[in-house]
Amino acid sequence: MSDTRVLYTLLVALVALGRLFELRVAARNRRRLLERGGIEVAPGHYPWMVALHTTLLISCPLEVWFLNRPFVPLLAGAMLFLLIVAAALRWWVISTLDGRWTTRIVVLPGVAPVTGGPYRFLRHPNYLAVILEIVSLPLIHTAWLTALVFSLANALLLRMRIRAEETGLSRVSGYEAAFADRRRLIPGGGG
Repeated sequence: MSDTRVLYTLLVALVALGRLFELRVAARNRRRLLERGGIEVAPGHYPWMVALHTTLLISCPLEVWFLNRPFVPLLAGAMLFLLIVAAALRWWVISTLDGRWTTRIVVLPGVAPVTGGPYRFLRHPNYLAVILEIVSLPLIHTAWLTALVFSLANALLLRMRIRAEETGLSRVSGYEAAFADRRRLIPGGGG
């Protein structure tokens, strides 16, 4: 059991390193967007988002180690697959948005919203990736309490963030018309 805990902790550390790399990309993109006349929208929630994601990465191994969560191979395999799907979706978003991807909400006045890549299917594919990650990463080693608590906290945060992002985009671009036929988080037609 301790071997799986060590491997799991290393996996969480690898995910954390990936997030640090993404933060560097996001900071560079944010700086460039602001130089191009971008406007940051609703920055007040950002520290809460950082806190949520940081404490998630800490909570995952803590629950496994201190609450002696078992390793269930079938569950671990399914959740690892889901984590890989989430990562692939996130990188598809990052490559589709190119220099417009950031962890903050920055809108470019007069610039049409991106509607290609995963945005052909839904309005917020990056948030779907985050939802999948918050469920799958803890459950790889049955840290169900972390998965539950952080999924609920993330739902509250995303509700606020999506509303702010859509309002900001609607003010400066043709966002509403471009995405009228797409759902927010689940692929398919309609709002």
